[in-house]
Amino acid sequence: MNNPYQPIPAKILEVIEETPNIRTFVLKPEEDIPFLAGQFVELTIPGFGEAPFTPSSSQFEREKLEMTIMRVGRATGALFTNKAGDVLGIRGPYGKPYPLDKFVGRDIYIVGGGVGLAPLRALFLALVHEIKKYGRIYLRYGARTPNDVVYKKQLKEWEKIKGVDIDLSVDSADGPWERKVGVVTCLMDEIPCDVKRSVAVVCGPPIMMKFVTRRLLEAGFPGESIYLSMETNMSCGLGQCGHCRLGPYFTCKDGPVLTWEQIKDIEEPFL
Repeated sequence: MNNPYQPIPAKILEVIEETPNIRTFVLKPEEDIPFLAGQFVELTIPGFGEAPFTPSSSQFEREKLEMTIMRVGRATGALFTNKAGDVLGIRGPYGKPYPLDKFVGRDIYIVGGGVGLAPLRALFLALVHEIKKYGRIYLRYGARTPNDVVYKKQLKEWEKIKGVDIDLSVDSADGPWERKVGVVTCLMDEIPCDVKRSVAVVCGPPIMMKFVTRRLLEAGFPGESIYLSMETNMSCGLGQCGHCRLGPYFTCKDGPVLTWEQIKDIEEPFL
């Protein structure tokens, strides 16, 4: 029996600086990591330990795996000392993915904030890979400033895809910026899809997710059609440590993708 705690070596092919404190690590694992959009992996940082991260690349790309990560603490600080040619470790995938079979034939309204666009990128790439299966794809993304926008070049390319509608905002702009200024909910004053026949997907900082979810509910999205990425506090990935307990759920096993219907009765689920 394979040891579930044994990571697979993965060589860093490239490190891409997305913003001053966000980097994309392009990895080539020695074995296939058959993840689906929304699942996560445990990334081993030699000499430090491991931490959970969600791949940001397409589930249909098997030769390499990408993870877009913000430097926020000791684990990510240690990770950011690594460069192309270094070897990390990966174990997984873990958790439940986005149920794409339930998205077929429906419009998909995606809202992301900050580095929360990273897991949503994996979802977006999976959707456009088979775009004829779905309705229109709406992507609403907000960052703190223009310098904090991730995937700048890719967003411009994504806007050219037929069937995709993208709108962006920043909290504040002290330089050139041609899009909206305001928190991401300013992009939700008008929701252009039929909310009763669409699905919504949200990923970002907890406070952002709280207010975006409130806005989606006000617009009429059913709770079972609002999918939330609840990665906060995940640790071991195997439901053993209890750090990610959310009401009756362990987000590492029952999520991290959970619907609002599942968590609506939990007191302060976004803390």
